[in-house]
Parts: sequence; C-alpha cells; structure tokens
Amino acid sequence: MSFSIKGKTAIVTGAANGVGLAIARHFAAQGAQVMGADMDERRLIEEFGENPEAGHADPENGGSLRYFAGDLREKLTIANLLSATIDAFERIDILVNASRQVLTTDALDCQDSSVETLLEQNLLSGLRLSQQVAARMIRQGEGEDEEEARPRGAIVNLSSIAARRTRPELMGLSVASAALEQATRSLAVALAPYRIRVNAVAFGSVMSASLRDGLREAPGARGEIEEGTPLGRIAAAGEVAEAAQFLASDGAGFVTGQVLCVDGGRGLVDAVSVPLH
Repeated sequence: MSFSIKGKTAIVTGAANGVGLAIARHFAAQGAQVMGADMDERRLIEEFGENPEAGHADPENGGSLRYFAGDLREKLTIANLLSATIDAFERIDILVNASRQVLTTDALDCQDSSVETLLEQNLLSGLRLSQQVAARMIRQGEGEDEEEARPRGAIVNLSSIAARRTRPELMGLSVASAALEQATRSLAVALAPYRIRVNAVAFGSVMSASLRDGLREAPGARGEIEEGTPLGRIAAAGEVAEAAQFLASDGAGFVTGQVLCVDGGRGLVDAVSVPLH
C-alpha cells in the first residue's frame, strides 16, 4: 500500500500560515505540484517570495509550490484560483480545505456575529470550492474506461474535535465544525459514483502560530492542555499534514466520508475532573 502523492496536483487553502502552510510544504516535499491559496498576500510573500508563479521546486522529489492570493469567500476568486491552477499544472487531483478561523463566541448574545463568520469561513467557502473542484475532477475523467481508470480525486477538509466536545465560548467553532463534518459525509456519498473521495481530519491542539501567541498570554494553559491529552503533548503541524497526505493518497482509496481524529486521544476523555454522572 502506497501513500505517495508524487506527481499529483493539489490545491491547499489557508496556506499562508499554521497547519495549511505545513500541509502545502509537506505535499510539495512529497513530490506534489501544489497551489497554496490564502487571502493574506503579505504572509504568502513572506513565505514564498514576490513572484507567485516562480514556484519552489523540490529537486529530490520533483514537487513544486506556487501560491494564489485572494478571498475565497468570493465566487469569482474561486474561479480565478481554479484557472490559475489549471494554467500552472493542467489538472487538479487533490483539494485540502485548510482555511479556518477560531473565534470565541458569547453564546447568549444575539448580537454576536461570530457564528455566522465561522460558518462562512470554515464551512461555506470550502464547500463552494469543493463543488467547483469536484466539477473539474469529473470533467478530467470523462472518456476514461470505468474499469481501469485511476481515481478522479480526493478532497480533505480540516475540522476540529470541537465538533463533538465543546465549551460555550467555542459554540461558533463547534457549530461550524459539526456542519463541516456532515458536509464531508454528504459530499462523499454524492461524489462516490465519480470516484472522488471526501474525508476530513479533526484535530485538537496543534502548535501553530496562533496557539503560540495564546500560550504567551496564558502560559499556564499549556500544562492544562497536555494534562487533558492522553498522549501528554501538543501536536506538531506536520502530524496533521501527514494525516492529510494519507487521506489524499491512493493508499486510502477505499476510505470516504470519514473523519480522522488527530488529537492525541483528547476526544476520548471526560473533561470533568470528578467521576460523577
């Protein structure tokens, strides 16, 4: 069984920082042709240079990484991203929806717009992109022999363990993550006849730039996170990237509609510290 993605073309959103950046770099290092997309053009330039079309080639595996700057909440931007990817690489084999935002929510304040913001950012923009990418994948496979044709594509969504375990101040993230996981299952069934697989990775605490900033402000939180995680540590972003690679690879060719938890066992334990039920 091979988990290789060498020679495949991937779009990775949220690629300017954090987990999305780790996935884009990891995929390119594994030999994929990667278009990293994000609305933060300044960060993209800092990470990849002034010229979005120059590409960053991996001489050992043949992978490359280009970038596209734009707000994927806009339908025209989605169309432009697909056009840029096809112009650069001629096809799309993998989509990783890694663009996500974390906001706290006042669950009792009807004026709090964080739920709507997170639904748009973490669910709807990725769903619209998935639909457009899937349509392209279907067209790419037209005329292929159904018995012998290779898989047409794979879509991987990034979710959170907050979809199942929540706190009131994380209501927006929980609602958006739960909806994303249901959208993953629905798309998996709808796209299965076209040999397009759709899965998700739900992760707990990952050492991203935003978490580092949060731990600087609340240094005691690190110990609490580690104590609440059976494996006793915070994940590296590369560990999520490797899980995404597995789901994107042909080695997961009979896996669809699934949510793979990368949380160190955190979702298995009860957050209440006393055994009262």
